[in-house]
Amino acid sequence: MTARLLIVDDEKIALRNLEHVLTKEGYQVTATQSGGQALNLLDSQPFDVVLTDLKMEKVDGMQVLRRCKANHPDIEVIMITGYATLESAVEAMKEGAFHYVAKPFRLDEVRQTVAEALEKIRLKRENQALREQLAAVQGRTRIITRDGAMQKLLEMTRQVAPTGCNILITGESGTGKELFARYLHEHGTHPEGPFVAVNCGAFNEDLLANELFGNEKGAFTGATGKKGLIEAADGGTLFLDEITEMSPAMQVKLLRVIQEKEVQPLGSTRPVKVDARFVAASNRDMKEWVAEGRFRQDLWFRLNVVNLHIPPLSQRREDIPLLAHHFLSRSAPLMGKSIRGFSDESLALLKTYDFPGNVRELENIVERGVALCQGDTLEAAHLPDDLRDLTIRAFRRKDGQVPTLEDQEREYILWVLDEANGNQTLAAQMLGIDRV
Repeated sequence: MTARLLIVDDEKIALRNLEHVLTKEGYQVTATQSGGQALNLLDSQPFDVVLTDLKMEKVDGMQVLRRCKANHPDIEVIMITGYATLESAVEAMKEGAFHYVAKPFRLDEVRQTVAEALEKIRLKRENQALREQLAAVQGRTRIITRDGAMQKLLEMTRQVAPTGCNILITGESGTGKELFARYLHEHGTHPEGPFVAVNCGAFNEDLLANELFGNEKGAFTGATGKKGLIEAADGGTLFLDEITEMSPAMQVKLLRVIQEKEVQPLGSTRPVKVDARFVAASNRDMKEWVAEGRFRQDLWFRLNVVNLHIPPLSQRREDIPLLAHHFLSRSAPLMGKSIRGFSDESLALLKTYDFPGNVRELENIVERGVALCQGDTLEAAHLPDDLRDLTIRAFRRKDGQVPTLEDQEREYILWVLDEANGNQTLAAQMLGIDRV
């Protein structure tokens, strides 16, 4: 895959020289004179290496570097500046810069530095692929991502997994909450223990009580004596999906189980000790439900020792091609087809789509495409009509709040800027507004 470079320099001649030289090297180069525009590009397009001037007006190179390290840790950043002081070099390296080149730079030095940065990236990705292969051989859960925010979330998950504390996983439907729960379990202190999952929204109150707590023989008509799922999770993890669908009465019973670490089967007079980790998940705004009295605050505190919030797929678009190829490689052999990959047009459509159903919807779209594809490339024609027409756009809460019209307008303008490859004059024409 062609390496993707972003060059940021407010000196037009230096910018064009770098763009010309690195394009001739065969790299896919995007160039901008604005640090602010660079931040927008980083959030909307995938890059491997960023070369940025240090001293720029409004948004300088250090701000570009910090954005990369915070949101896109896989990107390597090379600082280029005419202010080659030791202090700025040390600061840049401390902040995570790959290398530091002083102006007037030698083109051979820039070429070599870029090549070394890309070699570092290649080795990191190769190691990640080997770890994924090892996880697959061991039958462990794989979470596929290159997104900076998701990688931070995975690191946090690995940190809290051995503690045994209760976890609340939040995020939209289809983002992979159960996958994260399994990942937690497998990286915990007792990965060999049971992992028991139950969907709280799939049962009415009586059936859920029977499933969770079990029963003594004769406790009610038809009761034959059954171990509940809480007891079955002893020594492992109990995953409670859609926890907000649990009735208030069941919430009280669950709270007691968590506090006392014991469960009392229906019809029994003797409680049974259990040592299980509780992981709950919801696609609701839990704070809002607690504030409205629809979910017990004390139970929320017990479950929300650590909150893992999974971002929607639309906020990690760099993962879309990665996940699409993963689903393709998995579903094509099952259907007896030899499909090499996606056309440029089909991948572009997937990256533009908002995916209200998130990863689950992407998987379904790819499976549908594989079923319809008769050749060796999945084309745009194999994608659903509404996706090709882009008639569906998802409206999502932002930080728990309903976005304002101004928020939506800003997102749309940024999308058009992306479509115009950062050309502000063209974007203004497409929008029908003045460039200023």
